[in-house]
Amino acid sequence: MKKTILVIDDEMSIRMLLENFLSKTYTVVTRNDGQEGLKYLEEGNMPDLIVADIQMPNLDGYDFLKNVRASGFFKNIPTIMLSGIESSTERVKCLKLGADDYLVKPFNPEELAIRIENLIVRRGA
Repeated sequence: MKKTILVIDDEMSIRMLLENFLSKTYTVVTRNDGQEGLKYLEEGNMPDLIVADIQMPNLDGYDFLKNVRASGFFKNIPTIMLSGIESSTERVKCLKLGADDYLVKPFNPEELAIRIENLIVRRGA
C-alpha cells in the first residue's frame, strides 16, 4: 500500500509540482494552509509524512507545527518544512518546534523525495 504524504502550501504551483512528482511513489493529499491541514488531520486522517510551507495565510507553518507536535495523535508524524527564507534562524526555529527537516525554496524535487524516503524508512513507517 502506498504511503500518504500531506502537502500544505498556499502556492498552487508548489502543490501541483509536489503532487506530480511524488504521486508516482506516494498518495499525495494537498491543502492550502495550516488550518486546512489541521482540519484534515482532525478528521481522522493519519499521513505518513507532512510537507508544510512556513509562510501561509490563516495558520502559518510555525503554528501548524506547534499544533501537530502538541497533539497526542499526530506528534510523531515526520514533518518537513518548506521556506522561501534561507536563514539559519528560521531553520533553528523550525527544528526547535519539532520539524524533522527544512528545505529552502526553490528546491530540487528529487532532493525532497530523498529526504521524504529517508524519514519514512528511518521511522519504519
